[in-house]
Amino acid sequence: MTRWGLPAPLFLGYVGLLLFMIGDGVESGFIAPFMADHGAGDDIKASYVITVYGVAVMLASWLSGALSELWGPRRVMFVGLAIWLVFDVLFLAIAVTGENYPLMIVFYGLRGFGYPMFAFGFLVWITAVAPIARLGAAVGWFYFAFTGGLPTLGALVASFTNPIMGHYGTLWLSVGVLALGGLVCLLGVRERTGYERLAPRDVKPVQSLVSSVSIAWKNPRVGLGMLVRVINTAPEFGMLVFFPTIFISQIGFGESKWLLLVSVIYGTNIFFNLIFGVLSDKIGWRTTIFWFGAIGCAISILLLYFVPLAMGAEYYWLALIVGALYGATLAGFVPISALLPSLAPENKGGAMALLNLGAGAAAFVGPAIVSLFLGPAGAAGVVIIFAALYLVAAVLVRFLKLPESTEEALRNDANLQQLGEKVAST
Repeated sequence: MTRWGLPAPLFLGYVGLLLFMIGDGVESGFIAPFMADHGAGDDIKASYVITVYGVAVMLASWLSGALSELWGPRRVMFVGLAIWLVFDVLFLAIAVTGENYPLMIVFYGLRGFGYPMFAFGFLVWITAVAPIARLGAAVGWFYFAFTGGLPTLGALVASFTNPIMGHYGTLWLSVGVLALGGLVCLLGVRERTGYERLAPRDVKPVQSLVSSVSIAWKNPRVGLGMLVRVINTAPEFGMLVFFPTIFISQIGFGESKWLLLVSVIYGTNIFFNLIFGVLSDKIGWRTTIFWFGAIGCAISILLLYFVPLAMGAEYYWLALIVGALYGATLAGFVPISALLPSLAPENKGGAMALLNLGAGAAAFVGPAIVSLFLGPAGAAGVVIIFAALYLVAAVLVRFLKLPESTEEALRNDANLQQLGEKVAST
């Protein structure tokens, strides 16, 4: 496991995270129309519920890092698991069965605090435990499990269970799968770092929460890194707002081929999360993000839109190729989760809090860009704006230089890792 960059003491945590995210991702393909049919009334009102959920996700993404400093990652993960289970059961048992729209907003919205605190709390645990020379690979394994569950395997599970159990039964099944994953992780991982608070004992709660925000201007490189994290997935969230109509109707792929294209994008992304995580430890985190992430995505998102539009529905195989390319280059940003906490070794929890805030904010920035510019600039204009954002990220990455002490620690740790591998092979 060490050779693969997977921290052995956290192995069951990765397994539990995968199961947890499968449970969370089961609903991804049908939850909006399901809510419209069970109390929301229409897709617009269902979108309001999901918007409230998104706000909770963004706040919880930040809190997961800040609270891990105070409570320890394991306790934050336990709170996240409990929140998800309690409010999802209330959502299904009371709001859905009673078709009560206000309760649907409350219960589903509060449930949004659950998965970021569990998943990103575990990410903080990883960054606190993994050797710095293998941190990129360790983070790559995290995103392998994260995106493997949400939405990829989660949606696949639903495709088999929906015809048998119906949507409502499938949602109850997801509760069981997620609970199992949470227990595997929390009961199976015995590594002690995550059991304790990460901040020094003299740091007060308010001081810790404030420092998780103030680090953005006290250490501007961390603030720039957060912006890179926002740019990482903002176009991804944005394109899913208007790409379906273009690919299904305008180009003529139809719904089934569009869904297959989405599966190819995310399926490719899963494996390249791991590949770029491992590669980044060898060629450098900034180098990976700059060339494969920022520059790669600037090119691939243009190809993803303009190639199918120019070639038409009869060249569907080309769409699959450029879709796989975008999924692969999207994974080029994976080392940002290793780079950002290493920029502030004295306050890793605060750096992770900002990183996670950037991940949550991307879900709003992408659709907001579409809503502002789709009318005046058109679909092509919005895609060009997304490509330009990736170029901005490339410029920002050049400023994310590690402190000299961290660079030295990274070199020393890499040398120790290589020596250990030589001894083991001998």
